[in-house]
Amino acid sequence: MEAFFKTHKYLVEHTDAPVRRALMDEIDWSDRLIGIKGTRGVGKTTFLLQYAKENFKADDRKCLYVNMNNFYFQGRGIADFAADFYNHGGEVLLIDQVFKQPEWSRELRLCYDHCPGLKIVFTGSSVMRLKDENPELNGIVESYNLRGFSFREYLNLLTGSNLPIYSLDDILEHHEDIATGIIGEHHDVPEYFQSYLHHGFYPFFLEHRNFEENLLKTMNMMTEVDILLIKQIELKYLTKIKKLFYLLALDGAKAPNISNLAHDISTSRATVMNYIKYLSDARLINMIYNPGDEFPKKPAKIMMHNPNLLYAIYPIVARTQEVMETFFVNTLWKDHKVHQTGKDACYMVDDDRCCRIVDAAANSRLRNTAKTIYAEYNTPSGIGRDNHVPLWLFGLLY
Repeated sequence: MEAFFKTHKYLVEHTDAPVRRALMDEIDWSDRLIGIKGTRGVGKTTFLLQYAKENFKADDRKCLYVNMNNFYFQGRGIADFAADFYNHGGEVLLIDQVFKQPEWSRELRLCYDHCPGLKIVFTGSSVMRLKDENPELNGIVESYNLRGFSFREYLNLLTGSNLPIYSLDDILEHHEDIATGIIGEHHDVPEYFQSYLHHGFYPFFLEHRNFEENLLKTMNMMTEVDILLIKQIELKYLTKIKKLFYLLALDGAKAPNISNLAHDISTSRATVMNYIKYLSDARLINMIYNPGDEFPKKPAKIMMHNPNLLYAIYPIVARTQEVMETFFVNTLWKDHKVHQTGKDACYMVDDDRCCRIVDAAANSRLRNTAKTIYAEYNTPSGIGRDNHVPLWLFGLLY
């Protein structure tokens, strides 16, 4: 136990979160069992350590961070370790990568039942279905998702600003005032937006390593660990899943041809649909449906999960329109429903708002309607008017 406290102290003292994540204030920290899910690489470990740093002194033995990658836990279960920590005055146990522990959900249930004064906060993959696939946790676990950086968080980090979160209603009703205020302070917002689309979603852009190579490594880990390990898929099927992802990326944002994909990776249509769902759960792709449809029906469109992925897959040339639509869908998805409509570049948000993503220069030549919200990129001033809203403003939603 002493070795773990020593490691905890060192990690907390050397943790310096580049930006305070909005999720920190959304979680009800009074709950006893809290799960933090998220895409690999979005900063879940830093999030746990930042929580410890904000609420406990580094040498306070009431709080302890442990990582299930430690070989120690191959010979000792979570419940046994947690009970020892609890009996020595422990109050908050932070468990990183909980899925690396065999029977982790049963172990967490034992902790909950036998250590009534212990709070456990654990991280896991976005592929995990905490309640659906782990009935022993139903009714006792509260699950949250940590996403990659929003454009707001990215801009705050690089400019030292403190831009607040805006609701969708705020943006649609007051976008001219909001954009004018921000552009007045930061004239280069459009340049920051372009760099965010390329490399701003994953926090590891701050590391002194090649971003694309790091992202490719992360994408491979998503398939090799998050999908295969958690979904318990045999290793021999890994190449099929990777090839499917690559084919979907090459096809671009459109409806998938399931029969052709099944032929290309030598499997059944049903298996292709399952693999697509796994890729979606891993936050490698987004599946967009027509209103009223959902899995296991074929999606109306498949696109990459976030724009950064489009720049990392060779030899794809990231088309500007596709990048902008990918950004829009991804940033809206946190708190809103997004469906495909029958028109190109048009999406239905929350079943009542039709949004079209367009190039501002091209849109000036199109016939516009008052009922449509035009999310525009390449706006000369970065500021919109009426129902023409600068696309970058939607990056302030979280």
